[in-house]
Amino acid sequence: MNWLVRLSWHGGIWTGVLLLMVMLAASWGSADITIPDVWRVIRAHIWPLAVDSGDPATHAIIWEIRMPRVVLAGLVGAALAGAGVVFQGLLRNPLADPYVLGVSSGAALGAAVAILTGWGIAWFGVWNTSIWAFLAGLFALLLVIWLSKAAAARSLSGSGILILSGVVVQALFGAMLTYILSISEEQLQRIQFWLMGSLSMREWSHSAVLFPFLITGLGVLWCLSPRLNLLTLGEREAYHLGVPVERTRTILLLAATLMTGTAVAVSGIIGFVGLVIPHIQRLLCGPDHRVLLPVSALSGAAFLIGADLLARVAMEPREIPIGVVTAFIGAPFFAWLLRSKSNQLS
Repeated sequence: MNWLVRLSWHGGIWTGVLLLMVMLAASWGSADITIPDVWRVIRAHIWPLAVDSGDPATHAIIWEIRMPRVVLAGLVGAALAGAGVVFQGLLRNPLADPYVLGVSSGAALGAAVAILTGWGIAWFGVWNTSIWAFLAGLFALLLVIWLSKAAAARSLSGSGILILSGVVVQALFGAMLTYILSISEEQLQRIQFWLMGSLSMREWSHSAVLFPFLITGLGVLWCLSPRLNLLTLGEREAYHLGVPVERTRTILLLAATLMTGTAVAVSGIIGFVGLVIPHIQRLLCGPDHRVLLPVSALSGAAFLIGADLLARVAMEPREIPIGVVTAFIGAPFFAWLLRSKSNQLS
């Protein structure tokens, strides 16, 4: 089947699933609202000629409270799943996800420092924690790239060096984060809640920050997806087929990490999305990244919206951190994947 036909088929299905999850997430909660009411409110805000005389309280609940959170969950899920596709394909490692190169540890450390010290709050205001998390995540990537280029282990492939460099950076930043947690008694609970991931109390401005990074990143990654298909065959093979390996790998890493770092900056640490979704879609739609990347982004958005809905309603009125929900789903999947791929990884 032609890849455009498969993209249209799978993309159409998951677009429908995504829209359904948006409607369900916007309607369920402490105040149950019917899906037709949700649709009327959304239409009234996105279609200027639409006329709606609904309850103002219903409008406020849907458009000002629930929809910003739902949209942000979709954007974060798309960013993490899309980055996961690239990391797994580029590193040729079935256990790779957006955090394998130390981005999560770097972002977590940056956020913890911002929360503990308050550095930069006079300049960045409410965005201080997010900006520090983003910059620290980007620094982690640059450090990994520098370590991989400076590595003396010539017998390893480029992917192997990157993975080992990521392990080193994760360990270093993890140790620094543990030290910060040990001395931050007053802010300990706030830091830990951010590390578990949460989309509560988010506004439209958070989505506005992430959206341009997501669209630009996915656009760059999709344009390079034919080269990524060749890189999955091996770097030497891709080089002989005319792929500029170093430049392509650097661009792919930067685009995927910028998406991940921005997502982490607005939502905290949400794990396993970039691990679970790409594997499921690879089984459903095949390994061609021209299809796999956009379909994974759509299904990742739908998955995280559903996970956030579960986090909101499972123990109502209390809310579970969304990172806990994705860990409950992703950890068994990771264990199964580790067992099934043990021969491949050995």
